[in-house]
Amino acid sequence: QVRLVESGGGLVQAGGSLRLSCAASGSRFMINDLGWYRQATGKQRELVATITSGGSTNYADSLKGRFTIPRDNAKNTVYLQMNSLKPEDTAVYYCNVDLMWPRENDYYWGQGTQVTVST
Repeated sequence: QVRLVESGGGLVQAGGSLRLSCAASGSRFMINDLGWYRQATGKQRELVATITSGGSTNYADSLKGRFTIPRDNAKNTVYLQMNSLKPEDTAVYYCNVDLMWPRENDYYWGQGTQVTVST
């Protein structure tokens, strides 16, 4: 069993920055891909960014250049650095972990952290 703990959300003015963190803990495991998703009120959950075990990244087209997704394998932690935030970035942000061991394609979700961008 893997537990994900997210932190770093909050209220920020438009144009500001936030960094979200998601730390995985639990019994022995190995992480494959990590990702961030978000869900705004009344909308479906959408991809923000993903990063593979090899460090390859993928971003939603609308977020390229403003968001980055570094990971620290030694700490089993993934971050989301968000710059030049806009009111439309307001949402609950969820991290997602895809394990490679002890089971492949075993997914876990964080509890979500609220990000609110004011005008």
